Amino acid sequence: MGNVFDLTGRTAVVTGGSRGIGCAIAELFLEHGAEVAICHLGDHGNAERFKDRMKIRGLELHTTECDVSDPAAVAAFTEWAQERMGSVDIVVNSAGLGGSDRLFTMTEDSDWDRIVGVNLRGTMLVTRAFFAAMVSRNYGRIINVASQLAYKGAPGLAHYCAAKAGVVGFTRALAYEGAPYNVMVNAIAPGPVDTELLRTHSTEWLEAKKAQLPIGRFGHVSEIAPTALLLASGAGAFYAGQTLSPNGGDVML
Repeated sequence: MGNVFDLTGRTAVVTGGSRGIGCAIAELFLEHGAEVAICHLGDHGNAERFKDRMKIRGLELHTTECDVSDPAAVAAFTEWAQERMGSVDIVVNSAGLGGSDRLFTMTEDSDWDRIVGVNLRGTMLVTRAFFAAMVSRNYGRIINVASQLAYKGAPGLAHYCAAKAGVVGFTRALAYEGAPYNVMVNAIAPGPVDTELLRTHSTEWLEAKKAQLPIGRFGHVSEIAPTALLLASGAGAFYAGQTLSPNGGDVML
């Protein structure tokens, strides 16, 4: 049967790939043979260090900057990626922005627009940039990073939860359009993962959250990335419109 997780000959774009879950996904794709391009927003230091780490291992990573909520920036990023890799087989929409804990009545329009703009609009813009070409080639994989909060919600994060729920709905709808052309659209909804975003919360919040988890600990990015590999590889060819949830049991669907 061969290695169903082999990505040799495939090209992949990972947004928000300079750190956290996106970085782990990009690295795992490289390790399994894909050519990978990432974008970030103002995170040049981490992006260059990631690129250098991969170069030492004989793996080439393409890096650039892009605000995924800006259509012009996404268009430039798309052209840049295609110039370097040709057609793009896999898109991982990992770029995300966490909202500050703020009750809905205290949420400014600008806060709402920025959170939805990056997490939902950005996912749409990047997907749209590559989707038509995938359909015309009869091959593609779109993997959207949502969140368990799309299902359970959280006080003070109405904007973030709404955006991530939108990502889940977008994934399901687009899967109907892509699947007849072998363009599989799926999502990942991670639970609490030990990243810089999670560490912005207070120690008290973190300990209380950890105590709620059946597994009794936060996840690691290395435990989320294999789900993306599954969906990107031949092993995930029968998944369409699904949202897989590595979340330590915090949400059981």
